[in-house]
Amino acid sequence: MDLAAYLSRTGLSVSEAAAQEAQAALQVALAECRKASVPGTPQALARLYSFPVPKLSADGTCSLVSELAPTPYDLVDALGGRGVGTTLCLMVLNALVEATWQRTGLDWLGVYQVRVVGEGPALVKLAARGLPSRAEFPLTDAFEARSTNVAVARSGRPRLIADVRAHASAGGAYYECDPKVQSEACLPLFGGDGAVVGIVDAEHSAIGAFDDARLGWLVALAFEVPAHLPG
Repeated sequence: MDLAAYLSRTGLSVSEAAAQEAQAALQVALAECRKASVPGTPQALARLYSFPVPKLSADGTCSLVSELAPTPYDLVDALGGRGVGTTLCLMVLNALVEATWQRTGLDWLGVYQVRVVGEGPALVKLAARGLPSRAEFPLTDAFEARSTNVAVARSGRPRLIADVRAHASAGGAYYECDPKVQSEACLPLFGGDGAVVGIVDAEHSAIGAFDDARLGWLVALAFEVPAHLPG
């Protein structure tokens, strides 16, 4: 699948030129990342494998925006350990997210992979920038009804929400981690066999923030990420 095929499959109204320009910049970020050494200290590894997350409500259905969980989320269990290959994947994903974050001025940006954790398949956050946010979204009917992320992962169709307040008021799925967010874009990630293997999720504090340039970057990111997901 090339960029044109991705745009065709998702139905996104994004200029291919904008996506290609962002893709070229991401290739530069990848080249720089490949020059970096694997983190050699426990502290450096911890920054790749763990991150703060909001405390969840008692029933686990929503995040308490103003409170952090006492224990950071640890990716080790979800990823099956800290092998060199997995570490390299996380390094690349963070480099791609960082480059996109820096160029787009987004308030929040993250990459999630579909993985089997606990009782079944879930979206697991692997790399993100912005305020702490939920690390796992179970791929269930219940979560699909209230989470853009899960709806996109289960349908394979992107969602662009120009005004999240209006969207939520109309009964649309939206899981709030930051009350300042006004618009959201969530794009699927496709594996080599065409199956959905994850999502890219982005949020901004302005209504209608996802113009052609920002969407071009998100399309380029969604196109590049699958090749670097851990096995």
